[in-house]
Amino acid sequence: MPITIERIGRDASDDLVGELASLLVDAVDSGAGVSFMAGLSLAEAASWWRQTLRASSPRAIILIARQAGEVAGTVQLQPAWAPNQPHRADIAKLIVHRKARRNGIARELMREVERLAKDAGFTLLLLDTCKGTAAEKKLAGAALTSFMTKCQKDAQASCDTAAQEKKLNGAAKTSFTKKCVKDATGA
Repeated sequence: MPITIERIGRDASDDLVGELASLLVDAVDSGAGVSFMAGLSLAEAASWWRQTLRASSPRAIILIARQAGEVAGTVQLQPAWAPNQPHRADIAKLIVHRKARRNGIARELMREVERLAKDAGFTLLLLDTCKGTAAEKKLAGAALTSFMTKCQKDAQASCDTAAQEKKLNGAAKTSFTKKCVKDATGA
């Protein structure tokens, strides 16, 4: 099925924000490490998207992928805040809906965001990822160590919440959390 990539901005319609909110909730529900805890509501996700779009730097790049007319994926390029790093940006929220995965959507989103980044003068792009993902293969050395540390902290927070929801205490909580973090990070 053909994939179309579109750049979006502050003028995104309420309908598009709703589709993006559904995409974000699907990612969170599937356990993706996208900075949100389980139980994210559509209203919370829509509010986050509206705020993100409104607050985006003029140099930010936010793309969506459509498949069969529906939003199937998204990615963001967020420029570095530091004045001495106009060449650097972070790749964020690379998300593909579960029902659309394994169709090359993430690859097309990354190809386009990299092309647009180059055209905009960005020469250093950073992608935060967790071990066990396809993106891991592009990281090495200090970058991988830094990203894995963040991934481990995110996994620890998520696993602590899961242990609380299961009402685990003491050794059971410690054992559960340790295994949960290991499974999430591969460490």
